[in-house]
Amino acid sequence: MREDFAGHVRRAEELVTDFTSLPITGFRSRAWVMGRGNWVRQNVQGLQRLMEPLAERILQKRPDRASIARKALGTQVGAILGYVSRRVLGQFDVFLPPDDHGLIYFVGPNIVDVERRFALPPADFRLWISIHEVTHRVQFDAAPWLHGYLGGLVDEYLSTISLEGADLRAQLRRALDELPSAAELRGPGGILRLLTPEQRQIFERTQSMMSLLEGHASYVMNEVAMTHVKDAARLQRALSTRRSVTGIERTFQRAIGFDQKVAQYDAGERFVREIVARGGQEALNLVWRGPEHLPTKAEVAEPALWFSRVGG
Repeated sequence: MREDFAGHVRRAEELVTDFTSLPITGFRSRAWVMGRGNWVRQNVQGLQRLMEPLAERILQKRPDRASIARKALGTQVGAILGYVSRRVLGQFDVFLPPDDHGLIYFVGPNIVDVERRFALPPADFRLWISIHEVTHRVQFDAAPWLHGYLGGLVDEYLSTISLEGADLRAQLRRALDELPSAAELRGPGGILRLLTPEQRQIFERTQSMMSLLEGHASYVMNEVAMTHVKDAARLQRALSTRRSVTGIERTFQRAIGFDQKVAQYDAGERFVREIVARGGQEALNLVWRGPEHLPTKAEVAEPALWFSRVGG
């Protein structure tokens, strides 16, 4: 499978750069086909790098509780990643060190499970998902500022987290008071809506950016597949069916915010398609010029607003 994906990633690079008119710089994209355990370990390492500022604050504020806090956080993160590791197919890791730039993860057991469950031709399915992940790599090459911008959002959010119990309780009460109704908690994102106004603003900026990234990758994947992947409609139906969950699993996805991922694909792809329909690929590619060109939450919902501001 490793050699198989190496070829698919190389082919995906050619297709994506040609379709988007966006270049790849530096190392060629490289595939790492891994098991679920390796995927969890790689993401834990990435989270450790991101969470280091918060960990330092915990250590300074409560040195006697630091080990307890780390264990509690580790248990929660481990449970979430354990679940996600059974769902994810591929991933472009944004926060890898420079020497690993261009490395793309593929979770082998999950890919084989999907192929067997829906009787999908491996060559077509693997090229299809390779196009999606390579598109993410192309996005970050086209917008070198994007890595720092995303990291800045993470740092900004972590700086708003209070380590005082009284502050946390007050924060929760304020967030609950601002909700129009308890029904909003049952909508997409669930508990992620329980944020302070400052945190919610950061969260919305992050969600808007992720909607663009995921929607653009889905758009490129599906458009390129129409001429380069056999029976693309069947692959799309299979993936849509796999994303649909019910019962306890659906409740769990909402609690951890996993449902936001699916919402990002849908909202972002609608945004991208409308911008391309209005101004073509040239207009869409303006989003990679700088942070000020990223769509806002309102613009993702109403692409005409972004087109009037940036692309018109």
